[in-house]
Amino acid sequence: MAPPPPPSPSGKGPLRQAWRSNGRAGPARSGGARGSPGAGLGALLCALHVQAACRGTTVTQELLKEGFHRELLVKVELGEDAAGCAVAAQVQLPPGIYVDPYELAALQQHNLTKAVLFPGAIDVEAPEYSAKALVLLLFLEAEARCSRCLRGAVPVHARYHRPAQGTAHASVPLQSPGLLLCCCHGQLSAECWEPAEVDAPCSSDTTSPCQWHTTKHRPAYEESMLRVPVGLREHSSLVCALTLLTTGLCSGLILAAACKYGHFSQ
Repeated sequence: MAPPPPPSPSGKGPLRQAWRSNGRAGPARSGGARGSPGAGLGALLCALHVQAACRGTTVTQELLKEGFHRELLVKVELGEDAAGCAVAAQVQLPPGIYVDPYELAALQQHNLTKAVLFPGAIDVEAPEYSAKALVLLLFLEAEARCSRCLRGAVPVHARYHRPAQGTAHASVPLQSPGLLLCCCHGQLSAECWEPAEVDAPCSSDTTSPCQWHTTKHRPAYEESMLRVPVGLREHSSLVCALTLLTTGLCSGLILAAACKYGHFSQ
């Protein structure tokens, strides 16, 4: 007697297995006829439904305030319920933008934001042309009015750029953040999520890494553009002359005050 077929695995796999089985074979028909066209149509509708569910996740970002000191706001609406999961936005910061690690630590002490910065030690005084790109893992908090809506905000700062020719602003593109989920007690849909190669903790309060998952289908997103004021190369001679004149005048005033009011030992 032939052994019985092995049982199908549990979890989210049966949806994909059903789609495959419906597309390959149907009930036996007399005369060796193949499956009906309805089975193929059902398989197509099933695949479109899965794809639509995966693309239901949206990620938007916005740069608030003006000038060199801004605030990055990230909003996420998940296509499926992820209760009990940690949700984070992986933000790639170009050299023209940085997060102050000291300011970030102060905000986390007051529980105003939760984030991890890679690398942790950066030069906040470096100009754009000598700085390096950063990676920010921003942990998102659920909104009260929407179970699938999350948001997170963090202060960001623009670096000084080289003087430009013919324009008073430099454009710094900020790519859309990647979406990461870490579910310790739940199971994500295998059709929409896959393990991500991210060596990061599940929260800003722990250091042990966990298994993150990322979307298989890229969610809807919006890129942001930061416009940074820069100097004009046409004004280089004027700026140098005024700087030299101001430095000499201030030095003369300091020297005159020191000679008049200073007490010099004999």
